[in-house]
Amino acid sequence: MYKPNSLRQHLAAAIPDLQRDPDRLLVFADEGNVVASATASLSFEYRFKLNLIVTDYAGDADAIMVALIAWLKVHQLDLMANEETRKHGIAFEVDFNNHETVDISIKLDLTERVAVKTGEAGRLDIKHLAEIQHMPAYADEFWKLYAGETLLAEWQTPQATA
Repeated sequence: MYKPNSLRQHLAAAIPDLQRDPDRLLVFADEGNVVASATASLSFEYRFKLNLIVTDYAGDADAIMVALIAWLKVHQLDLMANEETRKHGIAFEVDFNNHETVDISIKLDLTERVAVKTGEAGRLDIKHLAEIQHMPAYADEFWKLYAGETLLAEWQTPQATA
């Protein structure tokens, strides 16, 4: 699976607290299923709930959410484009540790397609497929998120590669 690591890298690069201490971002793939059809193809799809947990976070939650949505627009657009998945596809919980830090858990319903092609002499080649891009790409390659004059996060535009 490429999406868990791709999102981890994106958030760790975008959020200053996670740049300093990337181990405070925990990533779990829960409730996973593999979906394959009864055709001759061995291709399949992973379906899972990605659970991101940011521990002891002292920053603005908006920084995480905007960076997350930027990644989702490239890697799982249906969470915003489909009315049903919008209802429950992005969920979160916050544990207020003290007056300064929180633990944030974000749960995402993700899918990941895997193509399996048959080659010569019994060779099988797998390829994780990037999502189809229905929307135009970001106009800029680099983004900075501000609340007033405070820089909350910055990131490169996510790439649609697997």
